[in-house]
Amino acid sequence: MKKFSHIYFFVLLFFFLFSFENSTSQISYQNVSNKNVSLGSYGRVGVDWSFENGGSIGRRLNLNNMGSIGGRLEEQDYLELAPAFHWSPKDGDETNIHAQVRFAMYSNSLSLFGNSSTTSLGGLTLSVPEIFVEARNIKGKELSIWVGSRLYRGPDVHIADHFYFNDHGGQGFGVEYKKTRFATIFVSSTDTTSTVPPYFYLNIKTGTPSAELRQRTVMLVEQDFDLNEDHKITLLGEYHRMADAGYDEVDDPVQLPENPDIITNFPSDDGFVFGARLTSNLKNLNPGSFNDFTIRYGSGIANGGDGGVSKTWATFGAPDLDKLNFNGAYSWALVDHAVFNFSDKYALNAYGIITASKGGAATNGLAKTYFGREVYNKKFDLTVGIRNEHFISDYFHLLTELHYSQRTDGDNPVASMTKFSIAPVLVPTGERDVWARPHLRFVASAAYYNDYAKESLYSPYLQFAGEKQWGYYFGVKAEWWVWN
Repeated sequence: MKKFSHIYFFVLLFFFLFSFENSTSQISYQNVSNKNVSLGSYGRVGVDWSFENGGSIGRRLNLNNMGSIGGRLEEQDYLELAPAFHWSPKDGDETNIHAQVRFAMYSNSLSLFGNSSTTSLGGLTLSVPEIFVEARNIKGKELSIWVGSRLYRGPDVHIADHFYFNDHGGQGFGVEYKKTRFATIFVSSTDTTSTVPPYFYLNIKTGTPSAELRQRTVMLVEQDFDLNEDHKITLLGEYHRMADAGYDEVDDPVQLPENPDIITNFPSDDGFVFGARLTSNLKNLNPGSFNDFTIRYGSGIANGGDGGVSKTWATFGAPDLDKLNFNGAYSWALVDHAVFNFSDKYALNAYGIITASKGGAATNGLAKTYFGREVYNKKFDLTVGIRNEHFISDYFHLLTELHYSQRTDGDNPVASMTKFSIAPVLVPTGERDVWARPHLRFVASAAYYNDYAKESLYSPYLQFAGEKQWGYYFGVKAEWWVWN
């Protein structure tokens, strides 16, 4: 009873605070901007807890290797600041010139922003996912050119924080003309814990063996077709190539370290991606209603991502260690995402995600990567979810979410989770819109795990709390965004 008395106290306190909503005034948010500089931001921050072990920090209830797919209300603190700089060309030229930088900050542990710094153990990490320059509408034509590192991506299921179909975030360059987009992304990494083909190799050209980096080149094209004013199709194609990073032992004899665990000859590898997206505006409902359906197939080293990300260059599974390639690897990804604005009192956000992936090894189960790490070579996951948003008043909204998620690794049994969340929300801007921000929320979630998920501790919460059929999460959260 003590556990539930705490719950009632926080719920009553939250509703007590909302009883004063009519006496508050609407807050006016403005961008920090002028003719040459503007600033955008996204962020979330708050506190959370569970009633395990005396009230510890809350843990994510979603299944392992699924990230925020299954609901994002338990996400940790995160901050983005995106300053942009703008230039005006000579008189009579309609070109728009922009340079954008995005700074992202997050914690590598469960520590809170307010108790962390970049020098703390497991503390704050700073990254720069965007730094690029773009010239748009060059000389009044529908032509744009960009160069740099960019979050070059399209649609996302916001309630699952999942960018799907065409997440091409990376460093490279691109050209856009009317409804056609070309880009080339270059990928390289020194991470030896991942499953992707090695980006480093042994360079012997100087006579002294030394580790060097090679790159994956991702060439992509997208084309939009307007079927009518309410329906649009987008076609996607990608080609991935990793050049041969080996050497000819006859033509290039060299004394190499005698270590059988070191692979020094990485042959070339490649992959293809094909996809289609149908976007429909739902005219029979209130403005902003839509349905977005996508299907994508990737092969070889372009067989998709995992852990909640959908980047096709995040190769899944293990290679064929006899042939040293990912021939035969594949991934199918289907996503349907919709927003139904039924009235000024109620809106529904729904999604479904299905992913089936296989690596290059012969087995479905555990297989070794290039670096000797064992990973599952096949997986299937399915998630469906809905968010109901009730506009009780201009300033008070009520969110209720229901998610079902299941995953099968290799030939293992199915691990599944069913989660229900309720979140009373204060919306200080007074907008009756699913995209209105900021949100000030109280969040309460409960998840039910099937026996296999429970027994295998197949969730961050279960890995902390032990074998339990039910998991719980509570938090007080804020989320905002403001863009140019």
